[in-house]
Amino acid sequence: MTKLRFFFPLIGAGCLLFILASCGDQGSRAPTGSGGEKKKRFAFVTNGVADFWTIAEAGAKAAADQLGVEATVLMPAGGLTDQKQMLEDLMNRGVDGIAVSPIDPANQTDILNQVAKVTTLITHDSDAPESNRIVYIGMDNYAAGRMCGKLVKEALPTGGEVMILIGRMEQDNSKRRRQGVIDELMDRSFDPGRFDPPGKAIEGRKYTVLGTLTDQFDRSKAKANAEDTISRYPEVNAIVGLFAYNPPAILQALEQAGKLNQIKVIGFDEDSETLAGIQSGSVYGTVVQNPYQYGYQSMKILNAIVNGDMSLIPENRFMNIPARQIRKNNVDEFWSDLKKKMGK
Repeated sequence: MTKLRFFFPLIGAGCLLFILASCGDQGSRAPTGSGGEKKKRFAFVTNGVADFWTIAEAGAKAAADQLGVEATVLMPAGGLTDQKQMLEDLMNRGVDGIAVSPIDPANQTDILNQVAKVTTLITHDSDAPESNRIVYIGMDNYAAGRMCGKLVKEALPTGGEVMILIGRMEQDNSKRRRQGVIDELMDRSFDPGRFDPPGKAIEGRKYTVLGTLTDQFDRSKAKANAEDTISRYPEVNAIVGLFAYNPPAILQALEQAGKLNQIKVIGFDEDSETLAGIQSGSVYGTVVQNPYQYGYQSMKILNAIVNGDMSLIPENRFMNIPARQIRKNNVDEFWSDLKKKMGK
């Protein structure tokens, strides 16, 4: 009788352990599709935190829902170190593919190649051409920079003094975008390999680029750069903001200085304040990318690659999603379409 009393509690404890273990296994399993198959897990890593990336996230999530895969969107607030940590964590988690916008591609080749060894790697928005990424999804940033330069020419047809504000110079897209603006204003030939070091004014026949001020994704610094430009260069005719948050920062500085609508503002990307500024006339125009498609196509291509389909990859390993110029005559239509994509 004593043996039986001892035996039954053991059976009960064993069953309990089995149930708990089974629950634990269920919780740790990867998400499954409707047919019970394991869902593919992809990550979309940005180069910072901005409304631009919120639009890209919507595209990634929409594609993931359609494809039946899992999409994790990560936005590094801490710059290069934060992005590196995210990539290392994703490798440890064993995701099926990663789409990343490298912050400093020249100095990230090693970590990117480590990623490429263990999972499918593609780049978006900003490329890392020396890495082993499979494809780059984005636009020709040099050509887009020249499009921005054309907007400056439209805003200042007789010429003038121009200051350029940008987040970072380390990124491949930053360098090319800035150089495109400069080359267009200087009426130079089309040469994506050209590079004017920052630090001194560049004078052309009609336009003078006073300089290039960076902020390292610091919004307060971006505004301070605009304030400094207004103070140091009272004759400045236009300020060009090449990252999404730059035009709103410029507008704030101009409004506080009482110079709104006196200095031309030309922007990049589709921040709501920039678009509202175009509607009101305080911003002449902006060059927009298509971050929604960056997110959408990243998920679509990653899923195709891991399923053995390479047909979506262009021969030159560059999926071009062209930029557009937005002015007062087309801002309403553009913004309405953007809101639909965002579910607003």
